[in-house]
Amino acid sequence: MLIRIIVGVAIGALVGFLAGKIMGTKKNSFWVNAALGIVGGAVGGFIGDLIGWGNGWISSTILAIAGSCIVIWLVRKLSK
Repeated sequence: MLIRIIVGVAIGALVGFLAGKIMGTKKNSFWVNAALGIVGGAVGGFIGDLIGWGNGWISSTILAIAGSCIVIWLVRKLSK
C-alpha cells in the first residue's frame, strides 16, 4: 500500500512537470507543478472512472496529464 502511494506521488510529480511544460507555465517551480500534477492525477483518475477509461498505464498517464492541465488552467483562472 505504501509503495503504491509513493509511486503515485512520483508519477504525479512527473506528470505535473510535463503538464507545466505543455501549458507553458514559466513562473511555477517544479514543486508547484508536482503538487498540481498530484492533484491533476486524481482529477484525471476521477474522469477516467466516470467515462470507464484508464485501466492501463498509457491511458492512465494520458488522463493524469489531461487532469493536470485542467488543474493548472483552473489555478490560473482563479489566481487572476
